[in-house]
Amino acid sequence: MAMQTERIPARRRRLGDRLAVLGEREFTWFFIGYTTSLIGSSMAPVAVAFAVLDGEDGAGGAGGAGGGGGTALGWVMAARILPVVLVLLAGGVIADRLGSRRVMLGSDLLRGLVQALFAGLLAAGHAPVWSMVALVALWGVGEGLFMPAFGAIVPDLVRRKELMADANTLLGLARSVSTVVGPAAAGLVTAAWGPATVLLADAVTYGVGAFALARLRLPVRAAAGGEESMIRDLRAGWSEFASRPWLWITTAQMGLFNLLVWAPFLVLGPLLSQRDLGGARAWGLVMGVYGAGAVLSGLLMLGRAPARPLAVASAAALAWALPSGALAAGAGLPWVAAGALVAGAGSAVCGTLYNTTLQKWVPVELLGRMTAFGVLGAFALGPLGLAAAGPLAGRFGADTVLLVGAVWQLAAGAVVLAVPAVRNRRWEEGPDS
Repeated sequence: MAMQTERIPARRRRLGDRLAVLGEREFTWFFIGYTTSLIGSSMAPVAVAFAVLDGEDGAGGAGGAGGGGGTALGWVMAARILPVVLVLLAGGVIADRLGSRRVMLGSDLLRGLVQALFAGLLAAGHAPVWSMVALVALWGVGEGLFMPAFGAIVPDLVRRKELMADANTLLGLARSVSTVVGPAAAGLVTAAWGPATVLLADAVTYGVGAFALARLRLPVRAAAGGEESMIRDLRAGWSEFASRPWLWITTAQMGLFNLLVWAPFLVLGPLLSQRDLGGARAWGLVMGVYGAGAVLSGLLMLGRAPARPLAVASAAALAWALPSGALAAGAGLPWVAAGALVAGAGSAVCGTLYNTTLQKWVPVELLGRMTAFGVLGAFALGPLGLAAAGPLAGRFGADTVLLVGAVWQLAAGAVVLAVPAVRNRRWEEGPDS
């Protein structure tokens, strides 16, 4: 493939330059639809949780001391995650074969229909746990199809490729803002009108996302795979994935991060907050500051593209060691919050630059499968980390588990940065052939 020689300025000072990507028609339509559906998606888990617990209470079981509600909620949460894992690789193949827009449009319509049906059952007062499990599983299928297609569509949305980093920054900002706005709005709406209203609103937001996707005018590409089977497509995709050291090394790093650092932090952070920092309010502050750091960093990233984006992304990932290390050291709330702020900022930098490198250096006909392998590798070990954090803390102490994670993150980051394929990859280099 021809080398791309454009150089992106390290800094654009004018706001208009930083938002130039919104002048791209296809990206703007997609951004509006995606942001709208994101807010609905971030509201839905709160509504589902209270729908399950309210249903168990109403059935006389109990969401109270008996723990029945917690068991039912666990089933429903697992029913959403498992289909995502099972469908992800097939979703990558389908996205490369049919095109990202078609797959995402079908996914939005499926998830919108599921949420509308879920809302109807709740409003009618007839939503047993088995029906919630079935509906949430369908929701998970839609998410598993959507994720690889989402990773592959961005290059087609932006005609001026020098704006691709800004596109990823804005999409990352949308995700960060939705994680703050969505749950807060869901709590208020659920308390006032019940979970059915939230799920109906989520169905509407998927409709907005589908409408925006339907309006896109994207280049027509030859379908990948041809007459070959999906298994052969997956094998070919895996061969391409494994042939790129910068890709599989960073994916392995992220997978072990989720296992050893992030999962223990999410499980043991509230425990140490309750013990040392003042309880739920303190933990809420820590997570809120984390989100604020991501939003602030995303704003600062607009209009900036470092010469070695993969190296900068890997360096930014080191910041995730700070909140775990602060908790392990018994630091006070201000220090833990400061660590979370920097970690949130690092997460935005890392996510934006990693997505941009993937979209720039992987041929578009492979992006669906490459994204699927990357997401699966990054998150497959996360559930194991969530399950193991408590028992390990009971045996070795929560402080020790978090400290091991913080040290691991620093050591792994140093190793990854020492890899030439990561450290030396420059923006000016063209796509991998």
